[in-house]
Amino acid sequence: MRRRGNPSLFIGLILTLLVASLGIIGVLHSPYDPEAMNLMQRFNGPSLEHPFGTDHFGRDMLSRVMMASGTALSSALVSVTLGALAGIALGTLAALAPRWLSTLVMRLVDALMAFPTILLALMAAAIFGRGLLPSVLAVCISMVPSFSRLTQAMVMEGRERLSIKAARAYGAPAWRIVIFHMFPPVLTRLVTQFTSAIGGAVLLESSLSFLGLGVQPPSASLGMMLSEARAYLLTYPWQVLPSGITLLVLVLGLNLLGDGLGSLLTRRSADGL
Repeated sequence: MRRRGNPSLFIGLILTLLVASLGIIGVLHSPYDPEAMNLMQRFNGPSLEHPFGTDHFGRDMLSRVMMASGTALSSALVSVTLGALAGIALGTLAALAPRWLSTLVMRLVDALMAFPTILLALMAAAIFGRGLLPSVLAVCISMVPSFSRLTQAMVMEGRERLSIKAARAYGAPAWRIVIFHMFPPVLTRLVTQFTSAIGGAVLLESSLSFLGLGVQPPSASLGMMLSEARAYLLTYPWQVLPSGITLLVLVLGLNLLGDGLGSLLTRRSADGL
């Protein structure tokens, strides 16, 4: 039987690499200083000198999009990685611990799910002040419940496999059973969840910056650039396009990449059975 292609993986990879390349190039070299103002060139339209035009302070929007793309991806990777590690640890503990401790852990996870991300950001801003760190912390905490529940369900399901029971019968240590017997089958779902969660983290960070809780001026963020362009939507509507299209391409690419990667890993797992 002929194998089907995986267009989601291919398109998602291309879109994600496109925005990631902007961020990487922006770190190494940008056409202009993304924070440098030139009030004599406010609201210049796209041109050879400024391909994305200039904003209300005369700053080059291409340079700011490059800076914001790197910030969005790096903050999303950090927040999702920390949230995933914490969630996996809590989920594993809930699956293997005594019933009373498992119940306590999962009620803690439920409590985290009850807090909206914006409220978490407000709490973090009250403690640490506004900026990138509180927004990363808020996004990180919001990622914990999904990874906890997924890990708990899959580890509890894996406990009933014959290979796990055999390892216990042979007296294998608990840590060895978890690492070498329980986690390999779970990795497929966790990798898929991780990739898909990055897109959600980018959107959350941009939302917080849009509300003024994330990245602060003069640094650049896709959400903050959208918020600044909103004031000039009727007079200079093209101002929203560079940051808006970049955010759309990045989130779409990450979501397609997650779906495609999940299909690929699931297919390979099925072939290995």
